[in-house]
Amino acid sequence: QVQLVESGGGLVQAGGSLRLSCAASRSIDSFRTMGWYRQAPGKQRELVARIISGGSTDYADSVKGRFTISRDNVQNTVYLQMNSLKPEDTALYYCNAVLYSFSNHWGQGTQVTVSS
Repeated sequence: QVQLVESGGGLVQAGGSLRLSCAASRSIDSFRTMGWYRQAPGKQRELVARIISGGSTDYADSVKGRFTISRDNVQNTVYLQMNSLKPEDTALYYCNAVLYSFSNHWGQGTQVTVSS
């Protein structure tokens, strides 16, 4: 069983920064991908950023240049550094991990609210 625990969400003014953390219950070397998704009220869940086992990264166009995903293999933690936050970044942010078996795992979510 994989457990993912997110932290770091909160309320911030537009232009501010937050760093989200996702701590995994097992070595992140066992994951094919790890990433962050978000879901705003009334909208579908969308990919924000992900990091693939070889280290390459993908970002949604809306966050490129503002958000950075990284990982710490010793701490088994993935981070999402969010800078220049905008009100439209307001959402519930979920950590996601996909094993090499393609089993899909989610954290409980952490709320990010950006005020204008």
